[in-house]
Amino acid sequence: MASLQFHGNVDADTRYDASLDPARESELFGLLMFVQLGMGMNPAPRLPRWWPLWLRPVGGLLAKAYCLIVILTSLHLGLLFTKTTLDVLPTGEVQPIADALIMTIIYFFTGYANIYWCVRSERLLAFMEHINREYRHHSLAGVTFVSSHTAHRWSRRFTSAWVLTCVMGVLTWGVSPLILGVRTLPLTCWYPFDALAPGTYMAVYATQLIGQISVGVTFGFGGSLFVTLCLLLLAQFDVLYCSLKNLDAHAKLLSGETIGGLGILQRDLLQVPATRELNQYAVLQEHPTDLLRLSAEAGSHRLGQVNAFHSALVECVRLHRFILYCCAELENLFSPYCLVKSMQITMQLCLLAFVGASGTDEFLRIVNQIQYLVLTFFELLMFTYCGELLSRHSVRSGEAFWRGGWWKHAHFLRQDVLIFLVNSRRAVYVTAGKFYVMDVNRLRSVVTQAFSFLTLLQKLAAKKAITEP
Repeated sequence: MASLQFHGNVDADTRYDASLDPARESELFGLLMFVQLGMGMNPAPRLPRWWPLWLRPVGGLLAKAYCLIVILTSLHLGLLFTKTTLDVLPTGEVQPIADALIMTIIYFFTGYANIYWCVRSERLLAFMEHINREYRHHSLAGVTFVSSHTAHRWSRRFTSAWVLTCVMGVLTWGVSPLILGVRTLPLTCWYPFDALAPGTYMAVYATQLIGQISVGVTFGFGGSLFVTLCLLLLAQFDVLYCSLKNLDAHAKLLSGETIGGLGILQRDLLQVPATRELNQYAVLQEHPTDLLRLSAEAGSHRLGQVNAFHSALVECVRLHRFILYCCAELENLFSPYCLVKSMQITMQLCLLAFVGASGTDEFLRIVNQIQYLVLTFFELLMFTYCGELLSRHSVRSGEAFWRGGWWKHAHFLRQDVLIFLVNSRRAVYVTAGKFYVMDVNRLRSVVTQAFSFLTLLQKLAAKKAITEP
């Protein structure tokens, strides 16, 4: 088995096991691309081949018009809530001001996110295509292997669950008037006309409902995209680490080592569950290779151990360079987004906690506030935890090297190994506007800032209550 085959460049359907190593996926981002297109965040979609040539300009124009409508829906609701905030400011009522500010922040961020992903859609699509084309679906041929299909399955399930959760969270607010059977709007904001009049009520209600759905999908898309990319990159690091661990085994396999010798090496590397090293991999699980089948397939690719080891090391270096490029592109795509997202979450957590602590007797209002608070905090946790995990897991190449017998070939390849180890010690980071790193320290900082603002608001509310007769 040639070294190139471990990532499918020779044969995309090369598999080590029928059930544990599924075939290579040609599209890892299908669900995310559907969500992006469905909610107007892709103004230049790639139309299918069967689309008539004379209709392609019309399709592109319709896509741009749809994106513009979605953006204007969010921005006009943000402006209406800004006017509502300005109207309630002179009253000094802290809770109505906080309510209006929450919705202002949510809708302006939704408009920002829609515009941002529309502007970056071409670069995002190119990034996705690069990953689809170059990712490794399993590790190097050796006595053990990992399959990256697990990360794809997890990311797809998470995307479905998170987007659905976000949409359901905002829809409960949007359909609350229907549940209660009252003629009112789901969002209380200023309008320059009578929004409850018979001729305008249904149109205004539909606009607000569409705006709420846009909020849910936009928030769900950004978080799901970040988590999906992090999971796939963590899986690629796992593939790299398993490949480094199997470098010696790969060289012996291609040099004609006996089944008995490979079996001993397999037991040494895999070990039993009681003595196996914990947390070798971030998201994938290591499995034993079928040595009889693999030895038979490797019979036509005989190489000397040194040449086989060197070619395998070169492929690991290529995989590492691919991962570093993807991490750098992830940082470029999400750095501006995370900066605004961090500020939005800080203010929103503060205001939601304040409104919740102020108390209300409306059951649906309490449920909606709890949903918004939980979703906002979980979104912050997603960005910071995944960023922390990616940063910590990116510098473990040395550990993977020492799990294998690379030192047996060190006198031939010492310089190559040392250069790789030095370069692999550079951790990757996802930052917010290049100002700070998105990690668990940032999670603590945001929560601390939010509750500092909460304390300030509570003191203002208490002071106003004392001064009132």
